[in-house]
Amino acid sequence: MFAFPASHRAPLRALAGAVLFALGAALGGCANMSDGMTSAFADPAKYELYNCKQLEAERKSLGTRMAELQGLMSKAQSGVAGPVVAEVAYRNDYIALRGQARNADAAWVANKCHETPPAKTAAASASAPAPAPAPAAASGHAPMRSGNAVY
Repeated sequence: MFAFPASHRAPLRALAGAVLFALGAALGGCANMSDGMTSAFADPAKYELYNCKQLEAERKSLGTRMAELQGLMSKAQSGVAGPVVAEVAYRNDYIALRGQARNADAAWVANKCHETPPAKTAAASASAPAPAPAPAAASGHAPMRSGNAVY
């Protein structure tokens, strides 16, 4: 192994520190990328011909995927080389999804779309009172069911 004289160690440490600082600043710059840069990763014309129903489904899936990627990046941050893994493995996908979400939101506004109200769930309909059955015929016969019909 090559040993440097004591007089050359201080400048080498300063140079190593400067290089590490520059690399950290570069990675930090990628992490705080502006929203203007996200549009470079997404096709602005992708959602032009989508209708509101398609846009609603796309916006929901993009939101789900972005939340999933954020969770994966947070999980990767806890490891030894976590910040590097998060940047290399997930950041580009996250930036592309953010750009797609911005474009989908812009198409949503341009088409003047509105969220569809949530459908009634089984629990909500169970709490509602059931309609009263129709009164039986006064003829004394049992009510006819579809299985009793002759074709």
